[in-house]
Amino acid sequence: MIDRVAPFVVTLEEHYWDRDLVAHFPGREGKRLSEVERRLLDMTELRLQEMDAAGIDMQVLSHGAPGTQKLEAEAAVRLARQTNDRLGEFIAANPRRFSAFAVLPTPDPKAAADELERTVRQFGFKGAMVHGLTNGHFIDEERFWPVFERAVACDVPIYLHPSFPHPAVIEAYYRDYAAQFPELVGPALGFTVEAMTQGIRMVLSGVFDKYPALKVILGHLGEGIPFLLGRIDETLSRPGNRGCSFRAAFCEHFYLTTSGNFSTNALVCSMMELGADRIMFSIDWPFASNMAGADWLKNAPISPEDKAKIFGGNARRLLRL
Repeated sequence: MIDRVAPFVVTLEEHYWDRDLVAHFPGREGKRLSEVERRLLDMTELRLQEMDAAGIDMQVLSHGAPGTQKLEAEAAVRLARQTNDRLGEFIAANPRRFSAFAVLPTPDPKAAADELERTVRQFGFKGAMVHGLTNGHFIDEERFWPVFERAVACDVPIYLHPSFPHPAVIEAYYRDYAAQFPELVGPALGFTVEAMTQGIRMVLSGVFDKYPALKVILGHLGEGIPFLLGRIDETLSRPGNRGCSFRAAFCEHFYLTTSGNFSTNALVCSMMELGADRIMFSIDWPFASNMAGADWLKNAPISPEDKAKIFGGNARRLLRL
């Protein structure tokens, strides 16, 4: 057990799988489960053991990628509701250790907005997670704005999680190295570029002007945006660009988590750009180790006050845990 640095330790990019939804994922037919996939299906025994060993009090659960973002609308709506119902029942039986983000059927944006409100009102879910592109469409497109309108009405954040890049991007940017370095298309680069692009497009779309109370979460310490924030802000303010204070909008509306990015340099950069109040502890379980993440943040060279905020205080405030 780690030494306690906060009264309540929360992680909020912690994944699981629903068997029925996963059966609809492309390419799953006849595939044997890997060790990570077996962990995704574990909801209690191993999950709780590893939480306890690392001193984690609560996981905010979210379904793994690609959620329902690659399904046809009718199937997405049906499976999202079924998956959220099951998760809601699980949370109700384990309220001390688990909370949740909903899976949304974004192929039908109106139904996605309704499902977000239903899960918040009925189950007390803390927002929703969206995985990458919805059948090739970026989440900033106005067709999806009903989801953001409803998030504001419910006072919950939307978590933008990576998924695989558009097939055309994979072919043009990653094909030469994908066979030898399959993670390049995923967390090594492809996921980050895709999620970073989604975050930047959100700022440029004007959705925060329309919904000034909208809150968005990015994992992996901001998908690289904090490192580039000064350059993005300066270059978009040059003549020929529509007026935009990118830094101000990003710092006002986005929150970051440490999921899968246990880098002290990246943490300090993120704190310098957004402040410690905008950063929340996360692991990205089971893709990353609870103990590795907890030990890293415990030993990070930041103040005890900031450490307590990141370990749990900020998540408790944002999600009203």
